[in-house]
Amino acid sequence: MTITEFLDPERWLSPTGGPLYVQLRKRIEAGVADGILPPDTPLPPERDIAALTELSRVTVRKAIAELADKGMVVQRQGSGSYIAPGRPRVEQSLSRLTSFSEDMARRGLSSVSQWLERGMFMPSPDEVVALGLGADDQVARLARLRLADGRPMAVERASLPPDILPNPLAVTQSLYEVLGQAGLRPVRAIQKISAVNLAEADAALLGLPAGAAGLKIERISYLPEGRVAEFTRSLYRGDAYDFVAELRIPEQPT
Repeated sequence: MTITEFLDPERWLSPTGGPLYVQLRKRIEAGVADGILPPDTPLPPERDIAALTELSRVTVRKAIAELADKGMVVQRQGSGSYIAPGRPRVEQSLSRLTSFSEDMARRGLSSVSQWLERGMFMPSPDEVVALGLGADDQVARLARLRLADGRPMAVERASLPPDILPNPLAVTQSLYEVLGQAGLRPVRAIQKISAVNLAEADAALLGLPAGAAGLKIERISYLPEGRVAEFTRSLYRGDAYDFVAELRIPEQPT
């Protein structure tokens, strides 16, 4: 079936089918699910879709924007809109304290980091509180874009006390590997996960439109003796990650 035939409004548009942009969005979603629109398929320009469907460009733009927010369509500046690459979502356990590098290696994916910031800085009020720093202390800060098999997956910003990570430049790949070599690898952590709409700068790093769905994770990690070792704030693509936790019912007393 050609894209012209697929978008022919007589095949799917209904006066009782709800808002027009929703019907168009569902039509494209169905085309993806049925394999009619394979991964990386370019969509016609908005004006052409409007002409083919007899809908307004405003309606078409709204449908495409919703598909982009859901991660089903990728909008490439100067090139147009494409069906998103057919890459599997990554499941990450919430019951294991591992690094990004370890997670990706366990899945057979190659991980790469692009450094955004690395060094010693004056701490922010949040870092002072989370890490228990003194008024004159500095903070070791690592900020990087994490990629798996070339795909941007997360923006990770880690902060550590200077005596735990005295040389941030020593971290080239895995932070936890460096900490482990010094006998300072965290053994437990508390994480808070929330849904967010990505700000323009972070969305651009992740290759997504501003306002796209993301997951924000704040994590405080602890050494065996209970001292805070790491304060991390990460933003994950909402279309790439599923976080999984195992829950158990406590045994009932006999």
